Amino acid sequence: MEPSIQKVELKKACINCGAELNYKPGTQLINCAYCGHQESIELGESSFEELELYPYLKQMGEQKHSEEISMLDCKNCGATQHVEENYKSLHCVYCSMPLIVEDAYQEPWILPGAVLPFQIDRKKSHQIFREWAKRLWFAPNNLKKAALDPRFTKGLYLPYWTFDAKSITQYAGQRGDYYYVTESYTDSQGKRRSRQVRKTRWTSKSGTVSGFIDDTLVKASQQRRGNIPVKISRWNLDKLEPFHTSFLSGFVTEKYTIPLKEGHVVAEKKARPIIERWVRRKIGGDTQRVHRMDISLFDETFKHILLPVYISAYRYNGKEYNFFVNGENGAISGTRPYSFWKIFFAVVFALILIGLFVYFGGG
Repeated sequence: MEPSIQKVELKKACINCGAELNYKPGTQLINCAYCGHQESIELGESSFEELELYPYLKQMGEQKHSEEISMLDCKNCGATQHVEENYKSLHCVYCSMPLIVEDAYQEPWILPGAVLPFQIDRKKSHQIFREWAKRLWFAPNNLKKAALDPRFTKGLYLPYWTFDAKSITQYAGQRGDYYYVTESYTDSQGKRRSRQVRKTRWTSKSGTVSGFIDDTLVKASQQRRGNIPVKISRWNLDKLEPFHTSFLSGFVTEKYTIPLKEGHVVAEKKARPIIERWVRRKIGGDTQRVHRMDISLFDETFKHILLPVYISAYRYNGKEYNFFVNGENGAISGTRPYSFWKIFFAVVFALILIGLFVYFGGG
């Protein structure tokens, strides 16, 4: 029996003028940029469906909860992305190289279980950039005049895996309790003195600890260039909404390139320090030694989720620099130019101060 693959339509036409309705950041609306018509996004059930992990890892459920999506690969940096047909100029969101529409292909993907919709629009992302540029140390004075090309500012939904698991861990270790003793010593003047010295009393401990590991977040895509900076890679997952294609309308969606199996390996590694914290808390005392942890994970589930970021570039003195804005909270990170003369005079001023300090200090 052939697996059923769902075809999802991402575009919806305005009932008044026929233009495409796009998602309006920070709302649950899609709107028309031409006539202002708006429609609500009907989300239905508010819960997220967690998929059983092991059927997917064994490829038994590979096509279930799947859809077909039109994808384009950038020949320059290797990024895999869905770009809607309404974009007049198709460029890679990471390196701005042109994408060839004729190279588009249909490919199944595991349907996202949730999406964190954009909370800020592109205009706001440009405002955040300008404010960021003003605060840069050693930046050229006229950096605020940097040319932002709106064509190369794209709202991108990044793919991530989230993993949930129950755990039971057998552990063995030691509990350390601090106590203090009085010791005598001879100081530098030859006088006898006393001091309190901290000691640790160790007691062997073993037992079982159990818990639930919720929403371990693992990146699901990787490019040869243009990786999202860690500084902006923090989202409030409480704002996740059940997946609806209307949230994607007007934005680029990147397909996951890190397989579920590899993502699960990363999640298992992230689970270990979480469980170790539970073990240390269970052992108690002032300090702990953990000698052994036999970890068992079970009832594991996962979701494919999409998280928002703006990616853009600006030109300064003929050179291109990249910057990234978190589409939920506005955090920004990017590359920037430096002013040679500002750095030069700062170094000279610092050397003068050091010279004056040495001269007058020596005198």
